[in-house]
Amino acid sequence: MGNVSLILNIIALIGAIATFLTVMAIMLPKEDKDQIVDVAAQRFKSSSSFARLQPENKWIDRIAVFCLNTFSLEKPLEEMHMQLGSPDYPQPVNLLYWKVWCAIGLPILLCILFQTPWGLLFVPLGFYLPDYIEKSKIQKRQAEILGNFSTTVDLAALIIESGLDYLTAFERIISIAKQKTVLEEELEKTLNEIKLGYSRREALERFANRTGVQEVRSLVGLIIQSDELGTSLVDLLRNFSSDLRSRRMSRAEKLAAQASTKMLFPLFVFIFPTIFILILSPMIKGLFASGLSF
Repeated sequence: MGNVSLILNIIALIGAIATFLTVMAIMLPKEDKDQIVDVAAQRFKSSSSFARLQPENKWIDRIAVFCLNTFSLEKPLEEMHMQLGSPDYPQPVNLLYWKVWCAIGLPILLCILFQTPWGLLFVPLGFYLPDYIEKSKIQKRQAEILGNFSTTVDLAALIIESGLDYLTAFERIISIAKQKTVLEEELEKTLNEIKLGYSRREALERFANRTGVQEVRSLVGLIIQSDELGTSLVDLLRNFSSDLRSRRMSRAEKLAAQASTKMLFPLFVFIFPTIFILILSPMIKGLFASGLSF
């Protein structure tokens, strides 16, 4: 009986995964057929991290390739990896592996724990769970970048005003930092890319893409505009820094205005009941002590 139940659970898992993949394939826009016919010849280029996939030898790689092509995951995973700071690990292919393993492992774990095949309904949750985890890391990283962004812009404006260019200003900011922040690490990567042969425009655009922060994109746009048109970068940076501070103040005022509304739930659920218990408990105790009953 136990073997039959296990076989039924496995069949249900395969059916749930197949249903999920079918629904997603129907909902997603169709790719041109000439773009995905030969995966080995087209998808796995030596410059891509997905070149490590070996669908002809490993079953997990066959599933990974199918998900990669069906859901068009290559570009989103590469963008996610870039916004994580382009770390050596995880690579985009590792993010793909995590999605596949979570889609398989989470339903199986729930089926084993609760002894029910209903855990198979969590295949989509397992597939997208790594995305939520990595996006939370990206948001934390972007918050760290914005933390001292306006100060960095002010320092760059001061150094440029003394007669140096913006690349030298970035080098000075990095050199005087006692402990490098995420923003300074990204600036250092940008300078190294320029030394390796990237053009200034390309290195700055890669810097903006790695951060994924709109404020950084605006700064990069100002620098590129100054390079192309020959306008004064100091004035642009000072106006940009002032605009950053005003927007930061507006955001802080907005969060402060929302604080009272967000406090209503914990007040009603945790604080008010406690206050009522403390106030009414002596009175109720006195009523029972006097011999009154309800």
